[in-house]
Amino acid sequence: MARLFGTDGVRGKANELLTPELALKLAQAASVVLGRSQTDEGRKPVAVVAKDPRISGDFLSAAIEAGLAASGVNVEDAGTLPTPAAAYLVGDLGADFGVMISASHNAAPDNGIKFLARGGKKLDDALEDAIEACLQMEPPRPVGASVGRVRRFSDAEDRYIVHLLQSLPNRLDGLKIVLDCAHGAASGCSPEVFSAAGAEVIVIGAEPDGININDGYGSTHLGPLQAAVLEHGADLGIAHDGDADRCLAVDHEGTIVDGDQIMAIMALALKDRGELKDNTLVATVMSNLGLTLAMEAAGITVKQTGVGDRYVLEAMREGDYSLGGEQSGHVIFSQYATTGDGVLTGLQIAARIKATGKSLKELASVLTVLPQVLINVRGVDKAGVSECEPLLNDIAQTELRLGSTGRVLLRPSGTEPVVRVMVEAATHEQAQTEAEALAASVAEHLSLN
Repeated sequence: MARLFGTDGVRGKANELLTPELALKLAQAASVVLGRSQTDEGRKPVAVVAKDPRISGDFLSAAIEAGLAASGVNVEDAGTLPTPAAAYLVGDLGADFGVMISASHNAAPDNGIKFLARGGKKLDDALEDAIEACLQMEPPRPVGASVGRVRRFSDAEDRYIVHLLQSLPNRLDGLKIVLDCAHGAASGCSPEVFSAAGAEVIVIGAEPDGININDGYGSTHLGPLQAAVLEHGADLGIAHDGDADRCLAVDHEGTIVDGDQIMAIMALALKDRGELKDNTLVATVMSNLGLTLAMEAAGITVKQTGVGDRYVLEAMREGDYSLGGEQSGHVIFSQYATTGDGVLTGLQIAARIKATGKSLKELASVLTVLPQVLINVRGVDKAGVSECEPLLNDIAQTELRLGSTGRVLLRPSGTEPVVRVMVEAATHEQAQTEAEALAASVAEHLSLN
């Protein structure tokens, strides 16, 4: 049987894979595994529950809260909030765990359930496996005064906003900023916090109706943000995704600034303030080589991890590093957050612009993005990537031709017989040529036919 938990919780089409029955069982199982952290005899575990505004969040949150309360867990219902806000509140309240109901940047028919451990941290594989194993067991059934209560957490958003404002090194007065909230979880708090920080704010994509989340707006649809920045003559634009755990930006000319460029800007900002631990930035192997080269030139080490923000977080915790993230816009400031936080990231970008007096375009120019070509080769034996000698020889020859201004990455898919061939080079033509040649080599040597 396939593992229920994916790279970021349990996800699927709501009311097909992700049913209220499954949600209730997951909550009951989580109460056993994550509620164990209570130490005060007789104290009921406490869980924070939040959701993004997609329509299925209503019945899934009801099922989650029913499962928790029926298992003897007191529930703090935080309502509609970004994922990083839920993570912050778990730590701020000293709760035993949290549950976030969201499918992030996916369309409205999808949804997801992700659990947060004490302190607002993502679960490791062992805890997820323990919850999955508990699904097969008889759940706890307390009675009388031993069942949990569900309480509406009325100041959840306010606490998060105060926390964000306290993270700012300086105010944003004089900046004009366009915010695209993806009709998602940050539609209320993001405009409020940017305005409170002093910025003039123009808001788009902030009218969630339950079914329009990520629909034509947000970090996966940057066209409206680019147009709005140019129309209003704004200094920059900030785009969130549905649960606001990521941030992409647009400069005053309408040019997209991706996660790698944002990490470069913020690494230099933290280094200048003496807040970049060991002058190290944590990024995944999918980050552009240009990021590594720019950081090396600035005296900053880039520590690489596997693909996925959970691996970035693991490396950051192991080394107690200050900053990490992904090209997709998940940026983690460990001083203020236990996960990627798109609102926090947007605030920090704007603060850097204000503090330096430089435009976002100028700040982003520290990184020269190398052309990158990605080809998916299907119908191949992905397990053979690290063992096929002819393919390994072709990879070595490609790396020799690319030299220090290029690189090769072959990454087997985690879910299908596909090998992803990525090549970066000094020119797009060279990257395309080398990627096509390696893709042909993969097809030739690893074909399943």
